[in-house]
Amino acid sequence: MKIFTAEQIRRWDQFTISYEPVSSIQLMERASTALAHWISEHCKNHKKLAVFCGSGNNGGDGLAVARLLYLKGFDVDVFVEDPKGKFSEDASVNLKRLRDMSGISVRKFDQIEQYNFDDKTIIIDALFGTGLSRPLEGEYKMLVEQLNAKKSIKISIDIPSGLSADKIFDHDPVILMADYTLTFQCWKRTFLHPETGKYTGKVEVLDIDLNKAYSENTETAYFVTDDSLIESIFKPRNEFSHKGSFGKAAIIGGSYGKIGAAVLTTKSALKTGAGLIFTVAPECGYEILQTSCPEAMFIKGGEKLITNFEIEKDFTCGVGPGLGIHTETEKSFLNFLKNYEKPLILDADALNITSKDPENLKLIPKGSILTPHPKEFERLFGSTENSFKRLELAKDKAKELDIYIVLKDHHTQVITPQGNIFYNITGNSGLAKGGSGDILTGILTSLLAQGYSEEETCILAVWLHGRAADFAAEKYSKEAMLPSNVIDEFGNVFEELNRKAEVSL
Repeated sequence: MKIFTAEQIRRWDQFTISYEPVSSIQLMERASTALAHWISEHCKNHKKLAVFCGSGNNGGDGLAVARLLYLKGFDVDVFVEDPKGKFSEDASVNLKRLRDMSGISVRKFDQIEQYNFDDKTIIIDALFGTGLSRPLEGEYKMLVEQLNAKKSIKISIDIPSGLSADKIFDHDPVILMADYTLTFQCWKRTFLHPETGKYTGKVEVLDIDLNKAYSENTETAYFVTDDSLIESIFKPRNEFSHKGSFGKAAIIGGSYGKIGAAVLTTKSALKTGAGLIFTVAPECGYEILQTSCPEAMFIKGGEKLITNFEIEKDFTCGVGPGLGIHTETEKSFLNFLKNYEKPLILDADALNITSKDPENLKLIPKGSILTPHPKEFERLFGSTENSFKRLELAKDKAKELDIYIVLKDHHTQVITPQGNIFYNITGNSGLAKGGSGDILTGILTSLLAQGYSEEETCILAVWLHGRAADFAAEKYSKEAMLPSNVIDEFGNVFEELNRKAEVSL
């Protein structure tokens, strides 16, 4: 799914109005109908609505939603700045339609203190939409602060009021803290970054049938990894294939006391389909690895540390989990980088060693995949003031070094050398445990060995990792799930993918 800027979305609306044809008020009614349907289906235990409407088209959506939900049996009260004030043309039409109905009161914002927000009240936020270009001020800032103090469930229409669609406002702006955001047609970038995404609650993307030709023909560098993209990447197994058809993967990692990282990465690679798996680890991990991962072959890389990175040229290598940053390991690893030409997956201590000298970055083979979390990224490339700036720096470095960066976060971003960004929306906070990153390294190494392109490998691996984590969370809870539980769910994810592949034939 493409992500568009606020300006591109405005043009999308206008394109739809011009080419369907449909009037702007009809398009607003279409959007409001979708909103009212979602709210009526998901809020059956709450029949009292307090709808806060601005004077623009977002407010017009709110006024139309108030009318439609009243007709569905909800008890609705509407709040505006001034019922006799100036509204946009379409908002004015919906305000008149509302006034023509008996049973809906229209109040001023300053009456909020006298209003009874009981435990069955839902607050609908329709103050400002994606056109907001500066932080809230004055009466609106005070109103949002008052609404945030209420314990009622809050639903924002299109975007939480006070939030920009495309950037972070400076100086700690006041933004409505929504429990749900019902947005139209596509994700907004601010929904996907930690500093701003915390305001959206659960995001639901409502299809209001904007013109598809605009979406298909409008360019963007930003995407959400959705099911259709994954289905286009995934390759079901050919029944006449053999183990040689799916590549040879080498996991290089582990050191005394950190063999578990190598175990998790190896198991992950085994469970995601590579034909042959080799684990290069120190001898102190031999019995552990051979017992826990009997399907993988062991290559001795040292005694208690890996000091020998010599492997065959046809291996696809994932390097770093549990590796350690000891002097001998560091020297051997950097020498390995100087002489290895195929794309690598670099994680954990492989990144930490590389980050010790900026010149080391030049040793990374073209097309390699780096998987830093924010702190590792900072050590590699420098600090930034927020995650938006970090992403821009990642774009520059991916292009400069001709590498792929998997920037791990709540919504992990895949950054390509061509400057495209793919945000992942699978996964959950149950992955916030040691070992989760090791699993991702195993998936990446396995998929790259099987012949997926570097871009396909990154997108599919990150999605699969998150999807398996969602299955694990359903079964064990986010708190109790373990990285090994995530590995156990890979089979369910592949079953799901194969079912969809069969249906699409």
